[in-house]
Amino acid sequence: MPAIQTFGLTKTYGASRGIRNVNLTVERGEIFGFLGPNGAGKSTTLRTLLGFLRPTSGRAEVLGLDVQSHSVAIHRRLGNLPSEFNLEDRMTGLELLRFYASLRGCGPESLERARELAERLDANLHTPMRRLSRGNKQKVGIIQALFHEPDLIVLDEPTSGLDPLVQEVFLRILQEARDGGQTVFFSSHILSDVEQIADRVGIIRNGELVAVENPHDLTSHAFRYVRIQFAAPLDGAGAEEFESLPGVDRFETHGSTISFTVSGSMNEVIRLAGQHEVDTFDAERPPLEEIFLTYYGNGQA
Repeated sequence: MPAIQTFGLTKTYGASRGIRNVNLTVERGEIFGFLGPNGAGKSTTLRTLLGFLRPTSGRAEVLGLDVQSHSVAIHRRLGNLPSEFNLEDRMTGLELLRFYASLRGCGPESLERARELAERLDANLHTPMRRLSRGNKQKVGIIQALFHEPDLIVLDEPTSGLDPLVQEVFLRILQEARDGGQTVFFSSHILSDVEQIADRVGIIRNGELVAVENPHDLTSHAFRYVRIQFAAPLDGAGAEEFESLPGVDRFETHGSTISFTVSGSMNEVIRLAGQHEVDTFDAERPPLEEIFLTYYGNGQA
């Protein structure tokens, strides 16, 4: 039985589009990344899955239960971090976690788990929430979603506000949860987060689920922008060698600098560049939105 399953799930806001005809399956014991640019429908999908929004049409099941008729039973078995986690400003993180533990009927082992997570994430649990930075508030939000070790963990943009070192620790914690049999469903607009830990990826654009892929297939779409500055300008034949390499497109020459996009392997580009005196070599992926426009824009979204 899947951890999450939707059947034609649709939510509209008057004349505005929310999500449309989303058919999605998340298997138990996997990390599923829900990927899309801002405004694509990620948060609407999550809020509908959690029973916070009533669908216009279609339905969703979470842990085998209908989200509209069994919302209370579902929430006993999940941990949730919304994109905007509103906290009681006067409470410390520890007081807040004790409050959540009492609501959930958790034993003392849950608070011990919370302290362990706080240590790993370098979270401050002893300062009133109103005095914490955005990143530290996010850490407390992450801990409240994880410390009771729920069957299903649902996270909306969980790395927002975290510094890179803490992000690495957090992603490792999610992998450990998966390895322990928990299911993780998290949304993001950051390709590298999803690529690093997800078993599968769902891609949403303009409110429609346009693809479900494994991360390897997704990153194979992610062509790179390449810019190489040489010690001296290339002659015509040298520039033509780069332009004719497999996967190279949008080739331009500006004095001693060439720029282009390349899809697939970078090996031939690197090999050829090594035959010249190179001052700088830059290669970067395009924004996620551009990947969507390139690979999913032709009538698919």
